[in-house]
Amino acid sequence: WSAETLSSLKDTEQSDFLQRVCSLLDSTEKNTGAARPKLNLLHYLCTVAVHEEVASWLISSQLFPVLIQQLRVSTNWDIRARVAQVIGLLALHTSELGASVPVSEAILLLTEIIRENFRNSKLKQSLLPALGELLYLIAREEEKRGHPRECWVVPSTAYTMIMRSLREGVRFFVSS
Repeated sequence: WSAETLSSLKDTEQSDFLQRVCSLLDSTEKNTGAARPKLNLLHYLCTVAVHEEVASWLISSQLFPVLIQQLRVSTNWDIRARVAQVIGLLALHTSELGASVPVSEAILLLTEIIRENFRNSKLKQSLLPALGELLYLIAREEEKRGHPRECWVVPSTAYTMIMRSLREGVRFFVSS
């Protein structure tokens, strides 16, 4: 379905769609062949996440915690990278962030993965944009509301990882 079709679905159809997507994402990938359908689904989610109404709906749905879980448990780095891309696109294109959306959990998890794999530049390149988009989303929402929200806690290590990554990138480009 296109993003326009998704945004026009009735509540029951949206619920059915989300259940199917979440169950497909929750399935375990035992081999490379099993990961392909999950990667295809994540690619599809990337294409519909650029629609503002769909992004707002998906980030506030049960899909966002499932994406966080996939980021945590997946052993396939391609899936982790694509999940991070979906999260980043949802953060970029959502029009409003609800207080119940576990954005802080996503930020903490992305920060931990980057810290644990700091020397893996390819991984950092796929995770840092999602982390930045989540931080920008929180800043945008706090500015809109006029005050910080306690439900969106950003650990200082997130900023530290971003700064370290920027310094590493600058050194890399200067020495090249």
